[in-house]
Amino acid sequence: MEKDKAKEQSFFTASGIPLKGIYTQEDIADLNPERDLGTAGTPPFTRGVYPGMYRTMPWRIRQLTAYGSVEDQRDRIRYALKHGDPAITMTGDFATSALYDLDDPAIASRKSDVGLVGAPILSLRDWEVILEGIPLDKVYIGALGPPQGQPIYFGCYFALAQNNGISLDRIAGTGFQDMCTCYLAAPFPEQIVPSKALRLIGDTIEYCVKNTPHVTTGSFSGYNIRECGISAYQEIAVMLACATTYIDEVLSRGRLKVDDFAYSIAGGHMSCDRDFFEEIAKFRVMRRMWARLLRDRYKAQDPKSMRFRIHVQTSGASLTLHQPMNNVVRVAYQVLAAALGGVQSMNSDCYDEAISVPSEEAALLAIRTQQVAQHEIGITSVADPLGGSYYIEKLTNDLEEKALDYLKQIEDRGGFLAALESGWLPMEFTKAMLEEEKKAKAGQKKIVGVNCFQMDVEPFKIKAFNTGSGVWEKEMARLEALRKERDSRKVAQALGELRRAAETGQNIMEPSIEAARSYVTLGEVGRLWREIFPIMKEPIASLW
Repeated sequence: MEKDKAKEQSFFTASGIPLKGIYTQEDIADLNPERDLGTAGTPPFTRGVYPGMYRTMPWRIRQLTAYGSVEDQRDRIRYALKHGDPAITMTGDFATSALYDLDDPAIASRKSDVGLVGAPILSLRDWEVILEGIPLDKVYIGALGPPQGQPIYFGCYFALAQNNGISLDRIAGTGFQDMCTCYLAAPFPEQIVPSKALRLIGDTIEYCVKNTPHVTTGSFSGYNIRECGISAYQEIAVMLACATTYIDEVLSRGRLKVDDFAYSIAGGHMSCDRDFFEEIAKFRVMRRMWARLLRDRYKAQDPKSMRFRIHVQTSGASLTLHQPMNNVVRVAYQVLAAALGGVQSMNSDCYDEAISVPSEEAALLAIRTQQVAQHEIGITSVADPLGGSYYIEKLTNDLEEKALDYLKQIEDRGGFLAALESGWLPMEFTKAMLEEEKKAKAGQKKIVGVNCFQMDVEPFKIKAFNTGSGVWEKEMARLEALRKERDSRKVAQALGELRRAAETGQNIMEPSIEAARSYVTLGEVGRLWREIFPIMKEPIASLW
């Protein structure tokens, strides 16, 4: 009877790829090891981007430490650095990431949102507080902001380094600049049209290639769009479609060849979700597809151009409010999958994120989870330890086939921008979200403690971390003090130079650095962009 039941069942990956009960050599008969795998550190980089992988280049622990006031974020960053996190991820709160100051009506009416998922980092003054005492030339910094905010984010970062006597060629970090997040996963109101955001992205890439060789200027993000419910192959395809848009923009300017800048944008922020083996295959596919795209479409010659480095964040969407200590197990498995998939840096989520901003205890455990994986269980000794597995290689091939097909669907609709502005991509996301919810409600997607193995009494008592109240009032007072202290003449002059650069086609980065140095605020830059550039209309703006 048990055997008969097994025959009746069908098994699929989270992305819908059908699975056999066992895999053999016949399943990968068309695999060409030299063409499709190579060795670690050589194209197509399926097996890893560096020859020794974690023997010589352990993945970087890079936690997102963002909440509350500017001082709160500073203290949490120092706490993470003290306990072994060698990198910093800087991000503002959701509302101010939309490029508004705190007294703008769009934000003042949502005061309780300020400081929820990041501090309101509005000017160079806030950067000075948050990074006080931190050696900028020795700590890797991720400066996360939407494309329209990245020039002033970079401007603050670069101005702070220069003000501290550090030349820009000595700093290392990553910019965000991701259209997928701000136009699809978390759209903001009154965003400038994607084509104008693309112009700003091109400016930052051109500037950073010449001035900040250790800064990854573009980090295409599949993370937030994956959190919306899309599949692993859709995550890959949308990221690559976005990347080709950036590459085409820079090449169209005629000042750089692909090998001059591709290494500077060959990095991405991806999710590590529930399906253990599919996620491992996904990272292998992403590297292989990037390498082939750069080699075949763009005729790149430099292996660095074809080497796609991956930053991973474990899946926040997989964390549950019920039985929250189960999240410790979920995160550990996802960290393991990311490591076996060969990623370059990692953010492990905290077990209490479904309840509140993480507590210090939860944040420390998230760091320790990665440290245990790096130092105790032996997975860093060998590059691509699952390479050659019949199942992994077949799954890698199947996932690549589906990603290629989805990428073609996007390109057949005119490419990333056209698919975005037409509403096709947003509708795909809506369908994915509804389908995931349907599966969970029907029990097809098992969630331990939520739709199976429930308990009448919650077994784990987790106290919500108190971020405190009054963040808006505190930061508004800081903003008002800044406006009084700064030189208003220099502010007006800096904004005038920024306007001229935007209107005449001049590269925006030098004026952005000067604007930052004059303590221009993020909201003032946002207001300027909204005056100069067209605003995105339906279908995106109405989703906020």
